[in-house]
Amino acid sequence: MNDLARIMSEYIGYCKSRKGLSNYTIKAYTIDLNQFAAFAEEFTKNSIGEYLSLLSTKYKPKTIRRKTATLKAFSHYLLLNDLIETNPFDKIETSFREPLLLPKTIPSNIISDILRCAYDLSSSADTTYRKSVSVRDIAILELLFATGARVSEICNLTTTSIDLQNYTVKIFGKGSKERIIQIENPAVRKALRNYYEVFENDIQLNGFFFINKLHKRLSEQSVRAMISKYTKLCGCNMHITPHMFRHSFATLLLEEDVDIRYIQKLLGHSSITTTQIYTHVTTAKQKEILATKHPRNKMNLG
Repeated sequence: MNDLARIMSEYIGYCKSRKGLSNYTIKAYTIDLNQFAAFAEEFTKNSIGEYLSLLSTKYKPKTIRRKTATLKAFSHYLLLNDLIETNPFDKIETSFREPLLLPKTIPSNIISDILRCAYDLSSSADTTYRKSVSVRDIAILELLFATGARVSEICNLTTTSIDLQNYTVKIFGKGSKERIIQIENPAVRKALRNYYEVFENDIQLNGFFFINKLHKRLSEQSVRAMISKYTKLCGCNMHITPHMFRHSFATLLLEEDVDIRYIQKLLGHSSITTTQIYTHVTTAKQKEILATKHPRNKMNLG
C-alpha cells in the first residue's frame, strides 16, 4: 500500500462527508492517524504491533484504547475499499487494562470530627443567620453520610423528595433511576427536622429542599466549600470531597458485613461490578490489619 498519509487524508474526508462524525471525533482521528503515519510508512500487522508497543510506554490505557480504536476504524475503511486483503488487527492483542484506582475514603474518626465541629459551631452561633447556616450544614453533612448520595443528588432534592413523616429520601440518580433510602438514625432525623423548621418558607417557595442565602437551590460548589470549611476547622489536613462521603458510606457498611447487593441498591448502581470496587478497599484494610494487628507479629522466636 503506497502513500499512507494520502489515504488517511481521504479517510478523514470520508468521515466528514459520509459518516457525519462530530468535529471533536474528526480532530481526534486526525491527530491519531497523523501520529501513526509519522511512525510507519505501511499499515501492516508488524508496524501496528510496534506502534502499540510504543504507545504503551508513553500513554495511559484509556488514551491507548482511543488511538487503537481510531486505527481499527481506519482498517475497516481499507477493507471496504479493497486497499488491504486482510485485517491486520485479527492477530494483534489490543487489550489494555487500566490500573485499578481505589476510591478515596474518609476515616470514620475524621467524619466524626467534622460532624462534631459542625454541631459545636451551631451551638456557639451568635446570630440568627449563622445559626440557620449551621443548621443547614449539619443537615447536608448528616444526609451525605446517611445516604451515600452524590452531591448532585443531594442538591437536586425537592420538596417531595424528603418525607419527614416516614423519614425516607427519594433520590433520582443517573439515568433518572429512582431509589428510596430510609433515615433510621435519630440524630439525622432531628437534623432534617431542624433544618426544615428554619427553611420551611424558602423550601415551599423554591421547590428545592436545600436553599442558599439568595433563596435559590444550593449549588454543588457550595457544598464542596462547606465541607472544606469544616475539614479545616476540625484540624484535618485531608482534601475531602462530597464524593468521599459516598465512598466511605459504602466501604464502612461493607466492613460491617453488609451484603454487597444491599450496598449496590443503596448507591443506585445498575451493575454489581461497579459496587465491587469497594471490596478491593476492604481487602486493603484487611491486609493492613493483618500486617499490624495480628498477634504473630509480636512473637519473637529468635
